[in-house]
Amino acid sequence: MVTIGVLAKRAGMGTGTLRYYETLGLIAPVGRSRGGYRMYRDEDLRRLRFIRRAQELGFSLDEVAALLRLSESHGARAADVRHLTLEKLRDIDRRIRDLERMKQGLERLSGRCHGEGPASECPILAALNAVEGNEGAL
Repeated sequence: MVTIGVLAKRAGMGTGTLRYYETLGLIAPVGRSRGGYRMYRDEDLRRLRFIRRAQELGFSLDEVAALLRLSESHGARAADVRHLTLEKLRDIDRRIRDLERMKQGLERLSGRCHGEGPASECPILAALNAVEGNEGAL
């Protein structure tokens, strides 16, 4: 068994992150040391690596919890994992479309501003300050 500090160091994250994961039920200490430190199993490092990898792929902590449950359930089906993954892909596609829309809007606005004169006359700020119903300026 290892202390929270040792586990955090091995996982490359802070003890505060581990405590937060504990409040979410993603990890759980097996007990406490005589000094009151949270104690974890060496296997918890594998769980933390799973969490990190899933987050790197864009899964939220709620989604990570669902994936962990599926990973640890003997009756879980691969179809359930695939379903979660396809849902995440749809979410990412939606975000990409939103980012492309934002990028195009910013490109249009930046093309209107030549960076000269006072900020109060900047077409970008004018478009951002436009009255409701006149969003076409964006």
